[in-house]
Amino acid sequence: MTSITAVSSYLPDTIPIARFQERLQLTDVQLRRYQRFYGLADVCRDPAATETELLLRAATKLVELRGQEQRVKYVLQARTMPSPLPYPMTSLGPLQAELGLEHAAAFVVSHHACASGLLALDLAGTLLAADPDPDALALVVAGEKACTAQTQSIPDVTVMGEGTAAFLVSADRSGPDRMIGYAARTYPQFGDEFIMSGTAAKEFQELYGPGLCEVIDAALAEAGCGLQELALVLPHNVNRLSWIGVCKELGLPLDKVYLDLVGETGHCFCADPFINLQKATELGRLRPGDRYLMTSVGLGATFAAMVFEH
Repeated sequence: MTSITAVSSYLPDTIPIARFQERLQLTDVQLRRYQRFYGLADVCRDPAATETELLLRAATKLVELRGQEQRVKYVLQARTMPSPLPYPMTSLGPLQAELGLEHAAAFVVSHHACASGLLALDLAGTLLAADPDPDALALVVAGEKACTAQTQSIPDVTVMGEGTAAFLVSADRSGPDRMIGYAARTYPQFGDEFIMSGTAAKEFQELYGPGLCEVIDAALAEAGCGLQELALVLPHNVNRLSWIGVCKELGLPLDKVYLDLVGETGHCFCADPFINLQKATELGRLRPGDRYLMTSVGLGATFAAMVFEH
């Protein structure tokens, strides 16, 4: 049984998205749409920090890792984009050295774009289930730098943030957050362009709601859980407007979707659901026995949903 044993996150200081208007080539009308309808007010960024530093700031807050380093057999980095640096200059090498995890097998997961965080969690659980050591752990880290023109935003959808998350995974059935259902579906016809335009963008927009609802239903079915049994949905923080449409299609009350951070963080690549988990747990939004859902959508395009019991 795949379980999240502990989770931590790091959010840089926020910057008003209006400061990025020229860089993102937003008209005044588009900026107002982002602010009033999408719920995007600020975005968390740290221009001076490297990606490794951002990931370490989340991982070093993971107090449950201290003294347990030798139990960590696998380190996975979930990425939206392939690493911009050649091995061994990627973020994983320095991160392992700093955390005392150089003995662990490490690799990057980026096949599902922004849904790769859920994929990495599932892969970590699969590795641990096959590991002969029942006490073995995996560390997963997520979050990236928004440092190029293509990674600053998804046009007319969201602005990217630099929040990061780190979490420990175990195969313990009694873990604090047990994964009980997972579904993912990829639509390869959208893989030709990283930033879709024209007909492809319109088709993806039409598919977005039904595609997300489909994987949510599939994950709930695997978990043997009804939609109304969910205490909370921990989403990918693209914007508020998209969730209004999805909730209407599902028949889910909007207040069950944890959207508190959308206006503060922006969309933090693969890290969103796990940042939301850490914050929602901290605020007492989840009680023992509650079932909740994580979602993410990666351009390319992959829809994913995962059900947990807290």
